[in-house]
Amino acid sequence: MLQKRLTLYGLTMIAVGSCIGSGIFATPSQIVSAVPNASLVLMVWAVGGLVALSGALTFSELGGLFPKSGGVYVYLKEAYGDLAGFLYGWVTLLVINTGALAGLCAAFADYMELFVPGLSGAAKTGIAALTMVSLTAINMLGVNISQGLSNFFTGLKLLAIVGIIIAGFAFYDSSQVNLDLSLDHNLPTNLTSAMLTGLIGVLFSVGGWHHASYVAGEAIDAPRTVPRAMFLGVLIVTSVYLLINIAYMLLLPLDTIAHTRTVAGDAVATIAPWGGKVVAVAIALSIFGTISIYTMSAPRIYYAMAEDGIFFKQLAWVHPRWHTPVVAMGVQVVWALAVLLFFQGLFDKIITFVTFMDIAFMGLAGAAIFVFRKKLKGTARPVKAWGYPLIPLLFVFISAAFAINTFLEKPEQAMPGLVLLVLGIGVYFYLKASRKP
Repeated sequence: MLQKRLTLYGLTMIAVGSCIGSGIFATPSQIVSAVPNASLVLMVWAVGGLVALSGALTFSELGGLFPKSGGVYVYLKEAYGDLAGFLYGWVTLLVINTGALAGLCAAFADYMELFVPGLSGAAKTGIAALTMVSLTAINMLGVNISQGLSNFFTGLKLLAIVGIIIAGFAFYDSSQVNLDLSLDHNLPTNLTSAMLTGLIGVLFSVGGWHHASYVAGEAIDAPRTVPRAMFLGVLIVTSVYLLINIAYMLLLPLDTIAHTRTVAGDAVATIAPWGGKVVAVAIALSIFGTISIYTMSAPRIYYAMAEDGIFFKQLAWVHPRWHTPVVAMGVQVVWALAVLLFFQGLFDKIITFVTFMDIAFMGLAGAAIFVFRKKLKGTARPVKAWGYPLIPLLFVFISAAFAINTFLEKPEQAMPGLVLLVLGIGVYFYLKASRKP
């Protein structure tokens, strides 16, 4: 039986740590390009926080219902059947995790250009691929540099965020940068569509909020602490993201932000060139550490699904000497390389490919709460979703609107994910038929 040890503080830190990643250093240009108005940019980040909050409050009940197994694929499988669970594992492997890995490697390569100016697109793609393959190989051998250095990399990331925020407010020069927060200029023709498009980068950056919901069954006084931790965690993350975006806009003109892939380094470089290099090193190392964690941890998801019999059994094979799931890790790196090359190492395109499918499945998993309220009516719930049914409905509605808008506005990135999803349906029925005696 799971022990209830997690306090409000512990749960809040899980929520914060799961959200604050490397996206905040790589996505601002895409967001500003979608909504080229300072106030609208901040509104998009606030809406992203609202989506994360409504999703976290919804998933807190789901996490309490399935405290041992937890996870989105379990919610989908229990609510809609084995096909839904399999398809989530399928897109996790072929779109979400591998795409995120490819995107992180592309972002890392972008920051390398600050140290080697004039890198071609092919050179940056090569750097991204080499980084991915090297870290996968190291983690296959069981060396697992991720575990030993993850705290160090996280510390660098947080230091960089705090440093940029302080620099923005301390060194703002109105003669160099005019921060205009009025809403009477640069408004998109279709405001709703532009805001939803801007959410691509925001939702990629706040991704991970659902991880805290998985441990609801281990929380002390869960009905009180889980919703509070979700609220506090999202409030902290949203506040930090708003502050750092204001700092970017205090140091760089909005048009400059829209055309740079290394906004953090460029922002600090306006104060001192060496400062920009220092921040760029911290961010590059932080992204490097996140890539290492992904190459090690994400294959464990495929391994667990294979162990449960819901996924390809070969992915559960563990190397007898290295004690790592090398097949799962190998499949992941090969497909992540394919994603990287397919989208020509372009970060913006890769994260659209990832976030479209991720949020679509998150919305479907959020809708499972309504299924379980009927299907598991008499089951004890350590946590009940605050604001039910309005909060879960809000989350499902925004997720659906986001997915539909992304498909309409970015079909070249959304369509490959849908094609893979359809192929997954065929693979599921093929595997099901092949297992019959």
